[in-house]
Amino acid sequence: MNAPVNSFDRDLLVVLHDVARLIRTRFDQRARGYGMTRAQWIILARLSRQPGMSQNELATICEVEPITVGRLVDRLELRGMVERRPDPTDRRVKRLHLLPAAEPILAEITRSREYLDAEITEGLHGPAREALVDALLHIKMKLNAEPDDDGAKLAVAGE
Repeated sequence: MNAPVNSFDRDLLVVLHDVARLIRTRFDQRARGYGMTRAQWIILARLSRQPGMSQNELATICEVEPITVGRLVDRLELRGMVERRPDPTDRRVKRLHLLPAAEPILAEITRSREYLDAEITEGLHGPAREALVDALLHIKMKLNAEPDDDGAKLAVAGE
């Protein structure tokens, strides 16, 4: 006889939250193996895609406070992976740039991402994998859209 399935086991929001948390945990473990944090890895990966961002821009993308990014960048700067350069148009702003010492870590970030992707999608081939990505992109688009009136009411009711 099969054990009853907990209603949370198939609740979409719970499953998405759990999957995201487990992915973060895996990357935390990998980053710790290099004496770093997942947050530092995120900064390196973002700067490799968008060199020259300011700390404020990076904080907005990473959804953390600028002071948090500042501390993370301080540590990366001490390791010789990132440098702050003056902004050519605003002397109050420093632009962040990767240094050659970041390259081996960026390569490991890529390897880790590819490995985890292969591990978690094992058995999901072709159409099933594409359908999963399409569904997640649809959810992302809906969450990035402005909430309708019912969404605003739900937000107020949930406060």
